[in-house]
Amino acid sequence: MKEFALIFRLKDVADFKPSPEQMQERMNWLAGIASQNKLADKGNTLLPIPGSAKTVKPNNVVTDGPYTEIKEFISGYIVVKAETIDEAVEMAKGNPIFDQVGGNIEVREVLKRD
Repeated sequence: MKEFALIFRLKDVADFKPSPEQMQERMNWLAGIASQNKLADKGNTLLPIPGSAKTVKPNNVVTDGPYTEIKEFISGYIVVKAETIDEAVEMAKGNPIFDQVGGNIEVREVLKRD
């Protein structure tokens, strides 16, 4: 099984402070991934070249690459286990960030160090 980084981007710094209810929705999404044993360790990860990335946007729009708007910023990331990038994209699509603040999630395969 491969590992993929889900990199969370928000449009505005004001969106970085979720309400307790929004935070609970995000934690429930994360717990769902963990319950499937698909949440991987965050240590010692490298991200490959951007050409191998995909970005999930609101309304389940998936684009190639990590290309961002200047005003967006990275608010965090997790590493998940999946067989393919498409499986990792499906996990990302379930994140409540899209309904809450309209951010996006970049999905990149993680390179392993030897």
